[in-house]
Amino acid sequence: MSPFGVYVHIPFCARRCGYCDFVTYAVGERASWGPDGGAVAARPAGLQPETYATLAMREIELAAAAHVEALTLPTPTPLPATRASTPPAPAQPALPPADTVYFGGGTPTLLGPKPLVSILDAIRRSWGLAPDAEVTVEANPDSVTERDIAALAEGGVTRLSVGMQSASPSVLARLDRSHTPERVPDVIAWAQAAGLDTSLDLIYGTPRETMAEWCLSLDAALACGVRHISCYALTLEPATPMARQIARGDLPPVDDDDLAAKYELADQVLTSAGLPWYEISNWATPGSECRHNLGYWRGGQWWGIGAGAHSAIGHERWWNLRHPREYGAQVEAGNLPREGHDTLDAQARATEHIMTRIRLAEGLPLPPPHDSTLSALATDGLIDAPALAQNRIRLTLRGRLLADTVTRALLT
Repeated sequence: MSPFGVYVHIPFCARRCGYCDFVTYAVGERASWGPDGGAVAARPAGLQPETYATLAMREIELAAAAHVEALTLPTPTPLPATRASTPPAPAQPALPPADTVYFGGGTPTLLGPKPLVSILDAIRRSWGLAPDAEVTVEANPDSVTERDIAALAEGGVTRLSVGMQSASPSVLARLDRSHTPERVPDVIAWAQAAGLDTSLDLIYGTPRETMAEWCLSLDAALACGVRHISCYALTLEPATPMARQIARGDLPPVDDDDLAAKYELADQVLTSAGLPWYEISNWATPGSECRHNLGYWRGGQWWGIGAGAHSAIGHERWWNLRHPREYGAQVEAGNLPREGHDTLDAQARATEHIMTRIRLAEGLPLPPPHDSTLSALATDGLIDAPALAQNRIRLTLRGRLLADTVTRALLT
């Protein structure tokens, strides 16, 4: 049975960062959205974090009850033959206890430990938790105290993922981050003292970030003693404030060559420190990989709770209303707050399988014989030739930089 995870989206932040286009809102405000989906303004939300936790618990109850009623859906047809074989997904399978829970955002810790633990307890009551469940909470360095972290650990949280982003004050300022670099080691030390696994998120490619500043950030993250580090290239949607700054000429544009050079440096530094890559943007000591995110990439199942959250159960995909007020109105009325829904056919599931599995260091299994497309990708140095000889598609370092190109070739 596929692993089952629960994702809980907490859409509130103390303030929105200039590069962010996630489903997030400054506390007490709601974003309005342009035609391209980007946030362009804010207005009163009518829904506060303390109310949101109660709604999330109610949605969990509604979701668990609705799933039980849907177990009689027919089984989908098997997948067609593709370059990467994958088993057919069952329709609305009975779900095991949650193997992972992930509180993301936004800034989940703005709710405080008690509401987060209450939501976790609701998951335990409705779906159950595996005895060794991984429970992750995202946090900004200035959104938690030592007491908060201890309370989270006592309530069942096992992992803290901290948004460090950079060790350079000037880069943090351009990213609109409110914490100081000195705060990060303290938060990690508190979490480790509480017995939590720890992870740090970094962003590279901020306009005017030097290679020396990026190297400083990598070194500072490793100095914290974490066993998992995520490095994300800065990407900007047109409606974000930073994208508008670039369009006006106030900041230089994001440079693809700079992004590639910084990715290569990150891979070299982190691998040398004993954190090999296991997914294109993630490095960890063996055994410290994020199990929840591996569930996404390995074709597991997850139920998304909260405004804007996405779900994948069997061959069903759906997503919730983005706006907290509209989300809350539906939940209060006893309805699942869904905005849209897709049922994947066999070809769509095969495509999804390739697009997610190709991101992993373990690669994609495939049946022989190999066709000319795969041979050309190996000749171009984009996929690993020895792995291909063992009937597996695995990206090289160059292939990771051009992962979209490889994916398109596999789907052609």
